[in-house]
Amino acid sequence: MRPRKIFILDGHPGHDSLSRTFAETYGDAARKNGHDVRIVHLSDLEFDDDFGQGNYTDYKPLEPALENVLQDIEWSDHLVLTTPMWWGGLPARLKGLIDRAFLPGRTFDTRTTTKLGLPAPLLTGRTARVIMTSDTPGWFMRLFYKQAMIRQLRDQILGFVGFKPTRFTYFSGASQPKPGHVDRWLATVERIGAAAV
Repeated sequence: MRPRKIFILDGHPGHDSLSRTFAETYGDAARKNGHDVRIVHLSDLEFDDDFGQGNYTDYKPLEPALENVLQDIEWSDHLVLTTPMWWGGLPARLKGLIDRAFLPGRTFDTRTTTKLGLPAPLLTGRTARVIMTSDTPGWFMRLFYKQAMIRQLRDQILGFVGFKPTRFTYFSGASQPKPGHVDRWLATVERIGAAAV
């Protein structure tokens, strides 16, 4: 496999988390296998996460942290997002980053549409991996929640701007992991990081 340009975004707002550990583990494994890796931790970024009263023609200027994230995404050919699921969705600060940074002209084009009439994606040619933690059992996520957060990320966020395919790794029981679970999870993340998928 040719070396890939991988941008890893640790989407947990705290400084110490499984998401951070997974981001670093994936990055280390990818680097050992010759891939070019950039890692950013949400907790290190300074920006206003409120989109506010603006719109797509009158929005807040992007802070340097958000501009750098966009440049890292544009540089990459593979995005890795590590995130917890909180209350069925993304942490508010991570959602705020997406609201603020995923703007027309950079990530999608409202002047051009797809065959389905949707704005044309501008980040095509890239793939993504989401590593998600939760306390919701996988079977409950599938049967009762209909994988809502997974579908949102895959179709309404990452797929909307061009990332295809987006693969998911889901770890449940993250708040109180059973003995040995974290070690197994880390081994899984190391394996997919080494393969850069």
